Amino acid sequence: MSGVKKSLLRTACLAACGAGLTMAVSVSTVHANEWPTGDVRLVVPYAPGGTTDVLSRRVADLLQDELDANVVVENRPGAGSTVATGRLARGGREAAHTILMASPGHTIGAAIYPDLDYDPVEDFVFLQNLIDIPNVMVVPASSPYDSVEEFVEAAREQNMTFSHSGVGSSIHMSGELFKTLTETNLTAVPFAGSGAALPALLGGDVNVSFENMPTVLSHIRSGDLKALAVTSAERSEHLPDVPTLVEVGDYNLDQFVTTAWFGLIAHESFSEEAQEAMREALDAVMQREEFVSFADQLGAEPGQVAGEEFKQFVAQEVERWQEVAEQAGISQ
Repeated sequence: MSGVKKSLLRTACLAACGAGLTMAVSVSTVHANEWPTGDVRLVVPYAPGGTTDVLSRRVADLLQDELDANVVVENRPGAGSTVATGRLARGGREAAHTILMASPGHTIGAAIYPDLDYDPVEDFVFLQNLIDIPNVMVVPASSPYDSVEEFVEAAREQNMTFSHSGVGSSIHMSGELFKTLTETNLTAVPFAGSGAALPALLGGDVNVSFENMPTVLSHIRSGDLKALAVTSAERSEHLPDVPTLVEVGDYNLDQFVTTAWFGLIAHESFSEEAQEAMREALDAVMQREEFVSFADQLGAEPGQVAGEEFKQFVAQEVERWQEVAEQAGISQ
């Protein structure tokens, strides 16, 4: 074979190899980005209309753009979110494209339902904490108490009541935690949701509540309710003149921090490929103006943890609420 023919053959081989390498890279890229291969299900473990549902639908709309796939919201209420969460924990074929909007019910449910057939930490992948909403310690406008200190001193001397939206809600457990730490005479009065609890609070039928901020913010601004404290670690920009319970400090309140957190989780079998795609999409969603303004309307702060940090946060919350449930004698 002549030198010219050898040179041409070598060039052809290199071109073929290069084409093969390019094809391999292209195929690899396709495989790396092929999730989702169908509709994504976003499960809401509560009935339509509440904060969890409204947030989920807003996130689903924005996720569709980022994933270029349909994101279908499904409401599966029951037993403080444990029905839907248990179904997700069992896995199955749909788990590969299913995510769930978790909230304090995920950790509180583990504390008050002792016979759950799943582990609230180890059976799931924790994708992204989206927002945190403070609870607000509020009293009726007619209440004689204008500070946490005044309320605690009175509640140590006489029986008081606090309303909540259901056993195991963050509102309920915040009240129980406050009662335990301050050694006050507080009796829980349950209602079927915040919508039913609010009139009793506004009318002075109960003495106090630890409501989610979106429920009471307009009533605080109108003067129909008095805000004594927020339950977040720092003051809320929406109520800058209202102290945190941590600031109060006395009555063992220096460690009182509770928020209604919301974040997406998936079954433990959720693939690395799917996790990466979801985290990239969620990061983009959280930076979009539509999401930022929506969170602001709720009085929410953006979530700060994802992945392993989110998992550790949930594990700590499970332990904390188990202690509160034991002290309050709450079990379902």
